[in-house]
Amino acid sequence: MDTVTNAPPLVHLEKVSKTFSNGTAAIAGLDLELRCGSFTSLLGPSGCGKSTALRMIAGLTAPSTGSVTWDRGRPELGFVFQEPTLMPWRTVWGNVFLPLRLAGLTRAQAEPRIADALARVGLTGFERSYPRQLSGGMKMRVSIARALVTHPSLLLMDEPFAALDEITRSRLNDDLLSVWAAQRLTIGFVTHSVFESVFLSDRILVMAARPGRVVADIAIDAPYPRTEAFRTSEVYNHHCRIVSKALKDAMGGQHDH
Repeated sequence: MDTVTNAPPLVHLEKVSKTFSNGTAAIAGLDLELRCGSFTSLLGPSGCGKSTALRMIAGLTAPSTGSVTWDRGRPELGFVFQEPTLMPWRTVWGNVFLPLRLAGLTRAQAEPRIADALARVGLTGFERSYPRQLSGGMKMRVSIARALVTHPSLLLMDEPFAALDEITRSRLNDDLLSVWAAQRLTIGFVTHSVFESVFLSDRILVMAARPGRVVADIAIDAPYPRTEAFRTSEVYNHHCRIVSKALKDAMGGQHDH
């Protein structure tokens, strides 16, 4: 699968700022676009506005100034938060059914879509389990299945794997790329891990804080599918060095404000 450097834009943020009611300027003068079919990571230190930018794309919060423009109309989108945010009294099946139930589908209509979403994240056979019976990684898989079940064309993910151990995180990274390739999604992914961003993305937007803005736009032009061999390759290490330097520069710039 090729990278999509020249793909048309799906959404633009232009000259966007966000100031919260307590006077904190989270973002100022932010220009950002997600391209159709791309896997774009927003990488930066805590407090640089990565999550705020994602929430503005999702329509969960409005910009104070500037515009969010959809080139082809606002698509169906899914959102995966840092925490799995599952309802403990519902089974895995019931949690994944929730957005379809809200959309008016019956259990019978939803059944094939839920089965498909659970299969994509490796949870077939766990339909009747409750969240308390699942590991952290499996709970996150349920959260991803719940986002996929509405068949979104845009999937927004806010540091979904930050709390997981490295082995679980690597496995979920692999599975996420498989889902992305199979469903031809556009993904916007927030992380503070250089290694994760380089492994997953075809494009990394490095952000600096105070105020939050994009300071580097880096293409990761390694081909997909990316396997364990990519993680240990010189190409991967080369990109990690470039991105690490850009992140270090971005964090150094914080003291200027």
